[in-house]
Amino acid sequence: MYRIHHYCVYILQSSSRRALYIGMTNNLHRRVFEHKMHRTEGFTDDYNATRLVYWEGFDDVYKAIAREKRLKRWRREKKLWLIARFNPGWKDLAAEWYCSVSRTQGPSTCA
Repeated sequence: MYRIHHYCVYILQSSSRRALYIGMTNNLHRRVFEHKMHRTEGFTDDYNATRLVYWEGFDDVYKAIAREKRLKRWRREKKLWLIARFNPGWKDLAAEWYCSVSRTQGPSTCA
């Protein structure tokens, strides 16, 4: 039996709204939670890039990796256009994903 995999390419925006981070994951909820809780050191931690402003899903990891690389090569203006088209209000698309977030428990489900 084959297991179905889902992959996401996503863009996070910093709290200052200046920095953009592009990443790829097989579990968007978990990965965004890790960014929001600053679980790993690096760009998103340094720039506080925790606002999910864009994402797209794939069923093939190679397509997802290719899309991530393509987006990273785009000029900033084109990235901003893509985000504005997908998310006109530039809202944090993950703002309501976690009802009670704890640094030790991880993402919770809402009752």
